[in-house]
Amino acid sequence: MKTTLKILSLSVFLMLSCNKDDDATGFVPTLPAITQTGANTFGCYAGNILITPRNGTGTFNSEDEGMILWGGYPNNTDYYEIDIHDYKSERTSSILIHVQSAHLNGIGDYIINASNGFNSIDGLDNTYINCRVWRDELGGGYYNYVSFENSGTINITRYDFSEHIISGTFSANLRNFNHPYDIIEITDGRFDIDWDTNTSVIFP
Repeated sequence: MKTTLKILSLSVFLMLSCNKDDDATGFVPTLPAITQTGANTFGCYAGNILITPRNGTGTFNSEDEGMILWGGYPNNTDYYEIDIHDYKSERTSSILIHVQSAHLNGIGDYIINASNGFNSIDGLDNTYINCRVWRDELGGGYYNYVSFENSGTINITRYDFSEHIISGTFSANLRNFNHPYDIIEITDGRFDIDWDTNTSVIFP
């Protein structure tokens, strides 16, 4: 069974998608600054769509968490998965970044390679990205996008196991899972996560 750094249960890659719209509260998401302090921030563009974590209302008196850092299997440090959901916008979005062997290799560049559209133990044993967004350009609707061989780079700028912080930047091209000639560009990606505290953060 899948573990997380706070011992959460296995999550299958299921991503809903979005355009970034302000909600009834007037809150407008913005791209966070690039930091390496464990600020629990994440942001990127998928085409012209800004993806940031936004908690949902959830069920059973608990919120749907906008950002989770999953640990690997069979060992938590075999890989990390940054699992981001915008549950709040009118058109939701999500992105999952699987970083293979960060504990072994530490800071530096990680080439983004092929994804089979799954994650965790069902995904491939390499670094990859899965994403789902709404595309007006394709007539409207949600589309799944996956990375392919040598399709981008993740730069881990801080990996501090003692302080439980992982930070970095990323960019990539992703291919439509069902229509491989449709490519979406992931730009301005950045994350700064403290895995002791990230799931307690309220992402509006």
